[in-house]
Formats: sequence, C-alpha cells, structure tokens
Amino acid sequence: MTETPRTPEPATAVFTDDTPTPPTGFPNPLFVPPQPQPPRKSRKGTAILVGAAVMAAVVGGGTGAWITSSAAAPSTVVSTAGGTTSGTPAANNTATGSISSVAAAGLPVVVQIANQNDIGSGVVISSDGLILTNNHVVSSGGSFTVTFNDGSKHPATVVGTDPSTDLAVLKVQGVSGLKAATFADSSQVKVGDQVVAIGSPEGLQGTVTSGVVSALNRNISAGEGNQSPYAQSGASQTNYKGVIQTDAPINPGNSGGPLFNMQGQVIGINSAIYSPNKGSVGIGFAIPGNTAKSVAQQLVAGTN
Repeated sequence: MTETPRTPEPATAVFTDDTPTPPTGFPNPLFVPPQPQPPRKSRKGTAILVGAAVMAAVVGGGTGAWITSSAAAPSTVVSTAGGTTSGTPAANNTATGSISSVAAAGLPVVVQIANQNDIGSGVVISSDGLILTNNHVVSSGGSFTVTFNDGSKHPATVVGTDPSTDLAVLKVQGVSGLKAATFADSSQVKVGDQVVAIGSPEGLQGTVTSGVVSALNRNISAGEGNQSPYAQSGASQTNYKGVIQTDAPINPGNSGGPLFNMQGQVIGINSAIYSPNKGSVGIGFAIPGNTAKSVAQQLVAGTN
C-alpha cells in the first residue's frame, strides 16, 4: 500500500517570552495558537529569529536614533583590544587559544541580568560597573539585579538604550575595581574562526559553549519579547545589519552575552537565533564588536 506523503508543517518563530507568534512574511492562517498552558516565569534572552526574514545581503551596520536616560552618565568608557581609554583597565587576558583558557579569562567579565520576570546576559566594560547588553534584555523595565561570576549580586540601573541596534548599557551600583572585557577588531573576523560564547541560557549562569564563525554580514529581522498572547500582527521587530553568524550553541538567556575569539577578546554580542523549536539549532547571530563598542561609548557619553 502506498502511503500518502504528509505535508510538512511550517516552522514557526516565537518570542523569548514563550508567546507563540507567526513568522513574518507568512499568511496568518498558517498560525494556529496552541492550547492555553499554565503561566510560568519567562526568561528573556536570545531573540528568536523569523526564518523567512534571514537575508544574506552584505551591508554595514548602522547606529540609528539614540534613546538615553536623563541620569548623568559615568565618565569611563569601553576598553579596547589594544589597551585602555579614559582610565578603564583592560582585561587580564589569560587566554592562550584553548576553550578552557578562554572560559577562564571570560567568565569573570560575564554577568547575569535579571528583573522581576526576565533573565539575560551582559559583559563588563568598565572597572566601575558599566555593563553592555541587548536592549531587549532591559526593555521590559523594572528593577534589575546583576549577578557576577562569583555569585555576588548588585542592583543596576539603565544608562541608555538604542533599540535600533538592540544594545543597552547598565550601571551596577556599589562596585569598583572590576575586571573589564577587551574588544577585538571585529572587522578582522573570518569565516571558520573558532569562537566561545558565555552567558545564562535558560538561567544557567556561566554556561560556556563553542563553535565557529559560520558566516559574516548577515542581515536579519528578529522578534522582541513582551508581545501579547497569540499576537498575529504588529509584532515588534529588530533589524540587525551586518551580524556575525555562529554555530556556537546559544539559547534564550544568552542575549547580551559576549562572543569571544580564542584570545579571550569580545568579537560580538550574542543577540538572536533561528529556532523553529525554541532551542538552539546551531544558527546564532551576534552584533559585531566594533558596532557594540561604538554604540556603548555613545550611550555612556549621553550623545544622540
């Protein structure tokens, strides 16, 4: 007896608050809301990509309009791979090319960021507590707690955000003398380079994964969190330009955490994944480090 072939079900994309959402570019009838489930605490992290919106055109990353807080910005700025600026110490780079050495150098500069409902990641960019993360990690507002690798917890406030590039800077209260990350020149990253991602996937702080750079200069559209249940139109989207594609496993909760090269330097900020099943399928995307560093410096300076 000949079996009738089954029509494959279309992959759906979801936001990181676990709210089902139809993929951009697909007709709404393809989206069927599942049965209601008991509510649970969401964990905001890596924005889930809308698969139909992935494009391979090569363009440079822009910065767009700025949104900054009214509070006075700290004077320190992001450290660079070649040294320091404005008195910010560079990271003590102990990485020697192995994954374990990159992890040893990177873990102390990676933090977990949480508010009442959501969990994301971030990276220390100054000795006095400036933290670089994704805008979608902090966009829900509320009070934030930053947890360091040693387990210490401190309150943090938003210095500034740039939704157009999905980047934000926090300031941790009551800290000093922190180890700060260094940034490599991300324009020198090559396809096939080995990389290490560190963050808090599903709230599991200090998770280390590794992979390679799969592609460069991807342009993608991804959904942000905090959408109403079963939203079928008007979903908030972020357009990422010129991002780094990696197969290093990243999942919701990794958002805002760093992607390191094998010298323990930041080459990108993990921000989105393509996932038809809400988990890692080896297609992740990071905002290039050069873009992230430039945006962070402007947010700290309060420019717009």
